[in-house]
Amino acid sequence: MTITASMVKELRDKTGAGMMDAKKALTETGGDMEAAIDLLRVKGLAKADKKAGRTAAEGLVAVAVEGGVGVAVEVNSETDFVARNPEFQSMVGAIAKMALGVTGDVEALKAADMGGKTVAETITDAVATIGENLTLRRFSRIEAGVVSSYVHNAAAPGMGKIGVLVGLNSDGDEAAVAGVGKQIAMHVAASNPASLDVDDLDPTLVEREKQVLTEQARESGKPDNVIEKMIVGRMNKFFQEVCLMKQPFVVNPDLSVEKAVNEAEGSAGAPIAVSGFVRLAVGEGVEKETEDFAAEVAKTMGG
Repeated sequence: MTITASMVKELRDKTGAGMMDAKKALTETGGDMEAAIDLLRVKGLAKADKKAGRTAAEGLVAVAVEGGVGVAVEVNSETDFVARNPEFQSMVGAIAKMALGVTGDVEALKAADMGGKTVAETITDAVATIGENLTLRRFSRIEAGVVSSYVHNAAAPGMGKIGVLVGLNSDGDEAAVAGVGKQIAMHVAASNPASLDVDDLDPTLVEREKQVLTEQARESGKPDNVIEKMIVGRMNKFFQEVCLMKQPFVVNPDLSVEKAVNEAEGSAGAPIAVSGFVRLAVGEGVEKETEDFAAEVAKTMGG
């Protein structure tokens, strides 16, 4: 019997098995879908589907830098224990290195070839081996003259709970530029800015903040000309809180990041421009399932 691509897709959708494993199972069972499912279950390759619904909010962020290209990938697991698994770490690190040659979004990375299998298939295979739901959630890429990186709470070289990339352009000494880039990356990890500078902020966010501050100022009962000045001052304070270049530099809070970069130009011997940054934190924005203690005990007791 001819094994068609649609049959392979159907089996993969039902079991979560890799493409080659699905095709082999269908071949061995003469195209019998149910028998193929049972065969994959026997081989332990149909575990992924049972785990795909579980919340994966732990895991690792890995960064890789080569020349003027930097990438950051987030691969999630269900428990932090898996993040300390050498096999999982090896896979995440390999995905990050391979991602250096990938342009596009996370779907492009999932579809990229990784030793004869796609990245998505590699992760699916790891689900069966490791025994937890694993997901490639995010992929970011940055290109600049110099790319500096920083990993916070490192579990292994180049990967941890927070990964940061900072792009800089300068004709100055590369080591000096990379040095200030590293400090800025550490700052980004700690301060989590919303944008590079004021012009890069989401206009909707700016307008919403301005409306809130305007209403707060009006409650003071002061004249309109005073309120206008109050709003300007409060908006400037807001920009200092959320814009990277306006934030107080964590290395030296007496300086803004922008002024710290200007001072670093002396040692670099040329102007330095920060072109962008990426910050990925494990599980950021994922709703984690919670269960109260009584429910947990009841489940354990079979109640």
